[in-house]
Amino acid sequence: MNKNIIIVMIAAVFMLSSCGEDFLSPAPISSIGSETYYTNSTEIETGVVNMYDGIKGVNSTSSNDNHGIQVEFQVTEMRSDNTMTKSSEGEQAQFEQFAVQPTNGVVADYYRSFYNVIYRANVVLENLGAADNQADANQFEGEAKFVRAYAYFNLVRLFGPIPLTDKVIAPTDAATAYDRKSVDEVYQLIISDLLAAEAQLGATIDNAFVGRASTAAAQALLAKVYLTRGMYTEARAMCEKVMASGYSLEPNFDDVFYSERNNEIIFAIEYKGGNAATSQNFSAEWMNAVGRTSGINYVTPEATVALDNFGGTRSASYREDPGQAGKFQVTKYFPNGEDGGSNGITFSNDPTTAGNDWIILRYADVLLMHVESIMGTDPVTGDAAALASFQEVRDRAGLTTAVVGVTKQELMDERRVELAFENHRLFDLIRFGEAENVLSQFAADNGYLFSATDLLLPIPQREIGLSKGQMSQNPGY
Repeated sequence: MNKNIIIVMIAAVFMLSSCGEDFLSPAPISSIGSETYYTNSTEIETGVVNMYDGIKGVNSTSSNDNHGIQVEFQVTEMRSDNTMTKSSEGEQAQFEQFAVQPTNGVVADYYRSFYNVIYRANVVLENLGAADNQADANQFEGEAKFVRAYAYFNLVRLFGPIPLTDKVIAPTDAATAYDRKSVDEVYQLIISDLLAAEAQLGATIDNAFVGRASTAAAQALLAKVYLTRGMYTEARAMCEKVMASGYSLEPNFDDVFYSERNNEIIFAIEYKGGNAATSQNFSAEWMNAVGRTSGINYVTPEATVALDNFGGTRSASYREDPGQAGKFQVTKYFPNGEDGGSNGITFSNDPTTAGNDWIILRYADVLLMHVESIMGTDPVTGDAAALASFQEVRDRAGLTTAVVGVTKQELMDERRVELAFENHRLFDLIRFGEAENVLSQFAADNGYLFSATDLLLPIPQREIGLSKGQMSQNPGY
């Protein structure tokens, strides 16, 4: 079934508004709603695809649209020591300077986008009874629970205690929509959802469907959740399940990003270039005078030093801006493919309608999580299994000297250069317990002010207002 046709049909038949209502249960603007639309497996599958479309976001310049994952780099990578704006101007400069305001439009955009994704997942789960058979119902349930867990995992790490629901609620149910649940409660649902997804999703690797959840995707995401919760034994088990599934590193690092649907990709959000309805704009926004900004997600000098010192062939993940010496651009996602082949990517003459997929989970990340799960809280590991996983990642980067031990700092450095500009750095620093040390020093070196409260984003001020006093703001805002 053609995904683009499905998405167009969903938009025409079951459009949802995210303005003026809470994001857990937006009101339909069509007379056709989920309670009457879903009557068979084909129709439920349109809802499943609609979940991924919500993550994909809308490629537009409208501040009222949900841009989904297309703005995620601003609330993650630009709040670390990896990237910055080119000119320290505009709303985006709040992220690099640790000066985010509750009125920041990008924060509100991301918040409403991912709550809308959760709503879409809950709609699918509520309509499983209409599936043609149990096999279809199991598959759809597994995908919906994976997507819901993924959305909540991002939100709880960014905002802390958040509203939580495992069902569709009425637009008037403010008691649920604005009731911030504890981090522990949120993680209970995330883990429960991912365990269910692992049991229900198909286990076969099919590179044609990296844009939909699989057993390995659930296992890899659950490994990261377990690491975040300090559950190292459980994380190791999940990593080793993925490692036994048949994934492998691409021999050429560049091919990970420019030969899409390759054997390293476990889960990605798929885009098709040249069409505003199916493309993304973040690639262009990272290129000065190509996107709609003056250059954002530019590489910090600190990140260039790390890549030069520890990256091996991965040092090509950045380049100096051809138009301005001393400024550096990310090269992993050139919108026109100028630094890589076009296998699997539909390029466009308009770089603001780029076709590069966004990779969420890949095998190199799993190998490094495997090392982390074995190391646990120890400062170093000499475990043979951990060394083998660490060596495999380094070998691909041309760093073939035999590894005899891995320290916590070496693992952090390796994750930084391997996964640079893929929105992992902030979460890694927090998970390793080094965020305050690293970011305080980074802020001091660059004339910014950082405090521990900056590790969480503010709840969007609009939500605080709509809650009429029910919803509290995060400390420091």
